[in-house]
Amino acid sequence: MADEVKLYRTWSSRFSLRIVWALHIKGIEYEAIFEDLSHKSPQLLQYNPVHKKVPVLVHQGKPICESLVILEYIDETWKKETTPLLPQDPYEKAMARFWAKFVDDKLLPSVTSVFTEKGYEAKKEALVPAVQNLELIEEQLKWKKSFGGESIGYVDLVLGWMAYLLDVFEEVIDLKLFDAHKFPLLSGWMKNFCDAPAIKQHLPPRDKLVTKFQLLHEKYQTTSN
Repeated sequence: MADEVKLYRTWSSRFSLRIVWALHIKGIEYEAIFEDLSHKSPQLLQYNPVHKKVPVLVHQGKPICESLVILEYIDETWKKETTPLLPQDPYEKAMARFWAKFVDDKLLPSVTSVFTEKGYEAKKEALVPAVQNLELIEEQLKWKKSFGGESIGYVDLVLGWMAYLLDVFEEVIDLKLFDAHKFPLLSGWMKNFCDAPAIKQHLPPRDKLVTKFQLLHEKYQTTSN
């Protein structure tokens, strides 16, 4: 049990995938335990009694919850395995945490709202703040190959959902969310991110994602406010 690592996840959770990618980048062996969130296991409820959500990383029998917290735990615990996920410089580390929080608090909700809004006009209106948030992220990639510099780091993992989900959303809602000409740096980053072996080998099947989000979208469009 000294080095036992377990990850409670689902097949498509964008928050769980951050942890999957980080573990593979670090070369850490772990056991994946797939949860059915409609019938949560007693172990998940025991390990995460506050939020009752995935991901949960269990290391040496101790649970760590919330994806941003888990990423930092992995980086601190397995420091020697690879290049650090977070910068070592205090200012750069603070900036990485700032932009990770921006992704979760501003960018992700703004993109999600385009998906969940009812009707074309409402979606177009919701797209405006999403594009503004993308512009702020694009600005952060100037002179960089990735948000972590030369290698995939903390912010890249937090933003990773965008690299494989945006075109799925576009197909499902029949609306252009991302213009590669307007965001050339982000476009290049998305391709490089998905091509990295630790990422590419652990992306969820696209056809399953399309099916899942088609059903979700139909639900949002037909549910009364």
